[in-house]
Amino acid sequence: MSQAAKKATKKVAKKATKKIAEKTVKPVKAAPRSSAPHAADRHELIRVHGARENNLKDVGIEIPKRRLTVFTGVSGSGKSSLVFDTIAAESQRLINETYSAFVQGFMPTLARPDVDVLDGLTTAIIVDQQRMGADPRSTVGTVTDANAMLRILFSRLGKPHIGPPGAFAFNVPSVRASGAITVERGAQKTVKATFSRTGGMCPRCEGRGTVTDLDLAQLYDDSRSLSDGAITVPGYKAGGWNHRLYSESGLYDADKPIRKYSKKELHDFLHHEPVRMKIAGINMTYEGLVPRIRKSMLAKDKEAMQPHIREFVERAVTYTTCPECDGTRLAEGARSSKIQRITIADACAMQISDLAEWVRGLEEPSVAPLLAKLLHTLDSFVEIGLGYLSLDRPSGTLSGGEAQRVKMIRHLGSSLTDITYVFDEPTTGLHPHDIQRMNELLLRLRDKGNTVLVVEHKPEVIAIADHIVDLGPGAGQAGGTVCFEGTVEGLRASGTVTGRHLDDRAALKKTVRRPTGRLPVRGATTHNLRSVDVDIPLGVLTVVTGVAGSGKSSLVHGSIPPGTEVVSVDQSAIRGSRRSNPATYTGLLDPIRKAFAKANDVKPALFSANSEGACPTCNGAGVVYTDLAMMAGVATVCEECEGKRYQASVLEYRLGGRDISEVLAMPVTEAEEFFGTGEARTPAAHRILERLADVGLGYLSLGQPLTTLSGGERQRLRLATHMAEKGGVYVLDEPTAGLHLADVQHLLGLLDRLVDSGKSVIVVEHHQAVMAHADWIIDLGPGAGHDGGRVVFEGTPADLVAARSTLTGEHLAEYVGS
Repeated sequence: MSQAAKKATKKVAKKATKKIAEKTVKPVKAAPRSSAPHAADRHELIRVHGARENNLKDVGIEIPKRRLTVFTGVSGSGKSSLVFDTIAAESQRLINETYSAFVQGFMPTLARPDVDVLDGLTTAIIVDQQRMGADPRSTVGTVTDANAMLRILFSRLGKPHIGPPGAFAFNVPSVRASGAITVERGAQKTVKATFSRTGGMCPRCEGRGTVTDLDLAQLYDDSRSLSDGAITVPGYKAGGWNHRLYSESGLYDADKPIRKYSKKELHDFLHHEPVRMKIAGINMTYEGLVPRIRKSMLAKDKEAMQPHIREFVERAVTYTTCPECDGTRLAEGARSSKIQRITIADACAMQISDLAEWVRGLEEPSVAPLLAKLLHTLDSFVEIGLGYLSLDRPSGTLSGGEAQRVKMIRHLGSSLTDITYVFDEPTTGLHPHDIQRMNELLLRLRDKGNTVLVVEHKPEVIAIADHIVDLGPGAGQAGGTVCFEGTVEGLRASGTVTGRHLDDRAALKKTVRRPTGRLPVRGATTHNLRSVDVDIPLGVLTVVTGVAGSGKSSLVHGSIPPGTEVVSVDQSAIRGSRRSNPATYTGLLDPIRKAFAKANDVKPALFSANSEGACPTCNGAGVVYTDLAMMAGVATVCEECEGKRYQASVLEYRLGGRDISEVLAMPVTEAEEFFGTGEARTPAAHRILERLADVGLGYLSLGQPLTTLSGGERQRLRLATHMAEKGGVYVLDEPTAGLHLADVQHLLGLLDRLVDSGKSVIVVEHHQAVMAHADWIIDLGPGAGHDGGRVVFEGTPADLVAARSTLTGEHLAEYVGS
């Protein structure tokens, strides 16, 4: 092509390109503003219609988004059923369904709540009071990732350098492999050399910090022979299979006293490795008594044990600080590496507020982002009122309120908005001085554009709510309906139980009881206590108070000598299977079974849903569970027993005109009357039912699964169970936790009855109504952690109000209007 033709072609192409550009690239005009609301703005409410979880009765409500909504009502009215079991549960279930089936296989399966319509849900983050991992290797540092950041820090800056972050982890053992590993990839074979991994776990205690030992004197009486019942372990009674395993093993003389055994015989009896052998004509696995006890009893959760087994374990097992790592859980190498003369064990043992100051003083550009993140986490502890903790504190020892605040830490600096945060009584365990700080945190989460749902009883939290949902009017079957929705002012004028009691204030007692004696505590140094000397009066109601972390529980639970005279009711959770219920937990089912057996001349085992009387189709569960792999399992009422859990033949036996399933369906108040008079009169059962009614659980069904009880109900169930124990001193840890304002007066009456019956009652408590009702107050402080641990006041509530010398005194004076 000639040069002239080329130029002409380029000219034509240029003109064509220009025309195309003019046609396609036009200025975009802004869309005219419409006065009509955008479609996306219609979703300003969370709508719930037809909620029927647990005791809810077709509840329908509309909750405003990006507001603070408080749910209140008497304990057992349905608050948790609505907030946690319906709204939060469905949000989590829908989020889980967005993951692949493979991922869902590793996640807990959640069933859809029993509700007709749930609309407008956002991602829910649940911050509940469930106790954190009871594993002995779970600490405050491990559950908040602070330990992980410290390990990286020491692996980079620690001198001498001992290895990667795993070398500072007390849950990573050191491994040295001998031999080679062959990896086949297609036709190639790769041989890898032997390797070793340096871990930080102490080899003696395996990262637990303590070592356990069995007191052999509690396992057997060496002056007796096996035939004479030498084994004193529960369940090893002479003649039973556990006993015959040893008496008929043939490894030693069963008629010879154990103290006369040779070394080999004693070893075979106590420490023999598992071996298959024929005993009494049956092939069985024989092993020494010590490993057998460790596997069958010590490996289980103590709370899930029967009372007599738990008592044996507490008596037979001794816990001592690991002599090799001195309780730090770490191997020697991890304890040798230091940053500015501080080891990782020292850092974890520091009070978090002090550790934050130490980290703030580290200036190392190479790890600047890590230091910033670690410092933010530690400052969050201080901000939320937990600066008195240390990172090596076992997470299982945290109270419910502390555990909830630890879970809040990871959300404080989050940039996420339009999240639904769900809290379960966040003020539990907080002194009135600390509640204001918690309120500020809740409001800050709301002001970032989040929806905050709070289940709460405290008037201080109800007062800051934008919206209130009051459930009731009663508990159990008498509750489950919405009594009020609206503002705080509307609640006061509503006439509901909560509205009537919202401004209740207990008055100081005009006269206080005189102590009948003293319980001396001398030189108490548990945790942060500073050689405390105090005399706790006996025969009166004593309240131990102070800000969170001041040393109250350390004084009461750690310094009062335990014994047969002391009955301690703490906040540890009730653990049990879905078969567990108030009747089984309190021991009520035993006298009921015996009464049925005696009236019908049959065996008591027939009236146990876990034994001979169980329905064969559902095995006494009442429902049949169908596992659907990564999808939520389905529970259907058993068609054969219709949910009654027993065989049809068992239900033909009656006591007082009722069968066993009808009795278990009774509420406590009805059962108390049923077993108190007439043909069904059973004094042993009636006494237990009286205690359940005394603690305000008269509405509970005897057969209601423990898994459906609220936190307040579970704690009062524990209290009712412990009231049967013989003891002169009762120690209660925040018994008002989970109690509605109207129930606090009922609790005070119960405490009075205990004292008037000759008991000494010591209560660790923050509630001003309990303080005002006390005969004697011991106030610890003045601050938390190493700023506390001292007794700052001893005397009557009236003296405390008059002096106003402590934070507690100021708040109590404001409460009673002095």
